[in-house]
Amino acid sequence: MQRTDADRQRRLHLADASSGSPPRLLPWTTEDGKQCLLSTGDEGGLLSWLADDFEAVQLGMGADVLSATRKVLDNPLSPYAEVRYAALRLSECLTDALRIAESRGLRLSAPDIEEDDSDSENDPESPA
Repeated sequence: MQRTDADRQRRLHLADASSGSPPRLLPWTTEDGKQCLLSTGDEGGLLSWLADDFEAVQLGMGADVLSATRKVLDNPLSPYAEVRYAALRLSECLTDALRIAESRGLRLSAPDIEEDDSDSENDPESPA
């Protein structure tokens, strides 16, 4: 399922009225492949903790699959079925990793736009 810019914008503008924070994209989907969102201001809640653990497991499994796939691909005599199986598992792991990256990226705080004038004062190349 491809996400459109409108979907991303809608999710970014969704905010929990009580916390004012955007919902967290969870590392799993519904049975029909739709994304799951958690709307809570409590970063240390049980569901957030579960999602953090689930992300760690998914990333660990991705590393294991990558290691096993390298062995299959390094062998020029690997059967087509093994190569295809490895590619399917890598595709699943990449999907998980991209979902995790998107979730973590959405949770990063936006950088301050204000420029810091003190940096230009300490810059040795700036004219005095």
